[in-house]
Amino acid sequence: MPQIKAAVLRAFGAPLAIEEVTLRAPEAGEIEVTLDAVAICHSDISFAEGGWGGALPAVYGHEAAGRVSKLGAGVTGLAEGDFVVVTLIKPCGTCPSCGSGKPTICETPTIEPPKLTDSEGTALTAAMNCGAFAERVVVSASQVVRLPDDLPAESAALLACGVITGVGAVINAGRLRAGEDVVVIGAGGVGLNAIQGARIAGARRIVAVDMSEQKLAMACDFGATHGVLATSEAPWKDAMKALDGRGADVVAVTVGAIRAYDDAQRYLGWGGRMIMVGMPHTGAMAQYEPVVNAFMGSSMVGSKMGDVVISRDIPWMADLYRQGRLKLDELVSGRWRLDQINEAIADTKSGAARRNVILFNQDP
Repeated sequence: MPQIKAAVLRAFGAPLAIEEVTLRAPEAGEIEVTLDAVAICHSDISFAEGGWGGALPAVYGHEAAGRVSKLGAGVTGLAEGDFVVVTLIKPCGTCPSCGSGKPTICETPTIEPPKLTDSEGTALTAAMNCGAFAERVVVSASQVVRLPDDLPAESAALLACGVITGVGAVINAGRLRAGEDVVVIGAGGVGLNAIQGARIAGARRIVAVDMSEQKLAMACDFGATHGVLATSEAPWKDAMKALDGRGADVVAVTVGAIRAYDDAQRYLGWGGRMIMVGMPHTGAMAQYEPVVNAFMGSSMVGSKMGDVVISRDIPWMADLYRQGRLKLDELVSGRWRLDQINEAIADTKSGAARRNVILFNQDP
């Protein structure tokens, strides 16, 4: 079995350590992918901080792209050398959620033999069905989508999570119709993709709300028509001015901040939909007035991974990128080596990054 380098977490809140680990061979229905790039998502950071629990020691990372290097028994439709994006979405295909076209909330528990072991033979958790802070991964063939060879790996990797989560939140979960008004709370990696998803879907006005003037300026580059500072006393009032006083048809909360959730309904118009994308730590509670939802006919909708079907949604997003209609390259704000991963995580936590990407086979 191959020895690879991986970034291992052994205690919540501790730095990741680069270790030599063993990766088992792919079994029936699985493939091995040799990675070119993996991006750092805030979900990786929340897990590593202990915000959502989980088993340790673990290898995180779930937003990756690379080439198929081995096929397990029974895998069809893929070949060694294929360029693929690797996602955490692992549908069983048979549960009620998968059967109704909602594979992101597959109800079948993931049960599989350990994929990774350390030098002492201790099993390592390949977190989020991936464990992609490593040179190679073994995943279910259902978790990958083949992409054209001409897509840069660092940009293609973003289609595994941040892009599909943001774009899908407004289009799939929010069911945005052309001509509707949108507010996106948070102009980070996911928020920028919600903004450009709203632009692609034909939104009339797109209001970005963020704590940073710099991020609001960036949001305009991705399609926002207005920017509102969340640090103002009542930012929803500023948003209402941009929306001619009516309120938004769709409000996408793309950050895991409780204050953002407490305030989100203030941006909604009659019959509006609040799309809950950002994930606070377990146990964090928001407050709202049910009478407002009932009286205004508004709703709150959870959205996991943009409610995507990866075989349907990733190819059309890749096509939009190749046509110049979906920004991917512009999302990459930093390139790092695997041995610099703790620095890349610190930069991500600072709030300055759009997406930091670890590159495996080239210098950053």
